[in-house]
Amino acid sequence: MARPLRIGTRASPLALAQARLVAAALARQGDTAELVTVTTRGDRDLSTPLPEADPDFFSAELDAALLSGEVDACVHSLKDLPPDRPAGIARAAMPARADPRDVIVFAPGVEARLRDGGRLRIGCCSERRRINVADFLPAALPALGPGPALDFGDLRGAVDQRLATLHQPAGDAARFDAVVLALAGLERLWNDAGTHDLAVRLLAGTRLMVLPLTRCPAAAGQGILAIECRSRDIDTRERLVPLHDADAAAAFELERAALAAVDCGGAPGVGATAVRHGTLGLVCHVRGRHGGHVVDHIRWQAPPRPATARPFDGIGWQRLCTRRAVPATLRTGVRPAIFVAYWHAAEHLALPADARVWTSGPASWRQLAARGYWVEGCADQMGFADLVPTLATPVLQLPPLAEWTAITYASAVDGWRDSGIGRVLASYELVPPAEGPALDSLRAAAAQATHCYWSSIEQYRALADVLPPTAHHACGAGKTLASLRAAGVDAAPFPGHREWREWLP
Repeated sequence: MARPLRIGTRASPLALAQARLVAAALARQGDTAELVTVTTRGDRDLSTPLPEADPDFFSAELDAALLSGEVDACVHSLKDLPPDRPAGIARAAMPARADPRDVIVFAPGVEARLRDGGRLRIGCCSERRRINVADFLPAALPALGPGPALDFGDLRGAVDQRLATLHQPAGDAARFDAVVLALAGLERLWNDAGTHDLAVRLLAGTRLMVLPLTRCPAAAGQGILAIECRSRDIDTRERLVPLHDADAAAAFELERAALAAVDCGGAPGVGATAVRHGTLGLVCHVRGRHGGHVVDHIRWQAPPRPATARPFDGIGWQRLCTRRAVPATLRTGVRPAIFVAYWHAAEHLALPADARVWTSGPASWRQLAARGYWVEGCADQMGFADLVPTLATPVLQLPPLAEWTAITYASAVDGWRDSGIGRVLASYELVPPAEGPALDSLRAAAAQATHCYWSSIEQYRALADVLPPTAHHACGAGKTLASLRAAGVDAAPFPGHREWREWLP
């Protein structure tokens, strides 16, 4: 039997949980490992702001232990590693990625603070998080009282130490009202037998918001582990290579390329997160501020760009429609989980005050928050199916999909048939526009279109009789795409309206 691999790791609860993940993966392939803890400067020095720290702040001591032969391999959070690694060290594997999103964990009783107004003290150590969270959060918090002022403070330390600040007494200088963290870190603490009880205790009574990638992308490589060994240690490398996940590596390379494209080497205020979408392939969300300018776009493999186009957007038909409420009754229960497919679905329906609310995208999130609802997360307008793995993350403590309710409009109910959602409720219906000049003008524009974008199958059906047979069709990558294709329409999926408009000449 091969000798156990000595795996170097930092000594924090999260680092140990991550190293145990690697050891467990090795065990599944019949290999063995033992953990060796190493304290780094980043562990000892909690006062130096990260932008001022050396690139190898969290890795120098682990590198030394590896090169000296004290350990055979080291496990790092990829986002903590500098791009240039010491000679003699090779990256052997990047295992499958955990959820890359950021999450805000709010202190117990945060709703009372929101009702009173005042200030929310938010702890983080990243300029990127400060910029994007400050832009997004004011309109994402439930409007329970005067809008709070956000006060961002530097907060360093292991994840468990940062979470502990939420439980300090009111008025204590060490207390924060919220901390911004990587969801992957919480997930790993929660799932690890050695740290689960700690995670349960630190998250007790808190409230979470999983931040949308379109508004708050994470650091490149967040959620990915990097396993390194000595370049010349062929035996160790061969034992580690089976743990490598090509999809995680491809996402990381796209994130690095996206940041390089906006010259972000010296601009830590921009995030980039790539996720593999079931229809669109790898999609990279990029957002932040650099050089005094807002950076906000999506990188993905778009279809070939047309030389000319006469665009038509089906949302124009929907805006001529009226919405009519449909009698609907939500089930009562302990903290029901509800997915609001579009904010209009909750326009004439009161959601339970304790509901676990998720929605389709940031626009609907803002509308629901303005009505006083606490929204926990959204699908980034990329379709419900690609959100399901996040909803299944155990640390979020959400019920299984069979216990969820989706709220939508009447004609969309059938599109949820294979979603796994236990109950689909129609709360309104669209009433088509009456005949008249506005509709005539819209139909005339559709009849001249070369490229059409549809937000729903109803838009297409209402105008299909006047559309040119050679028109090209596009839509979002969620349920509308499935509905159009089921109707025989060869529609191209796009991340959203904006990307379609930017794609056109």
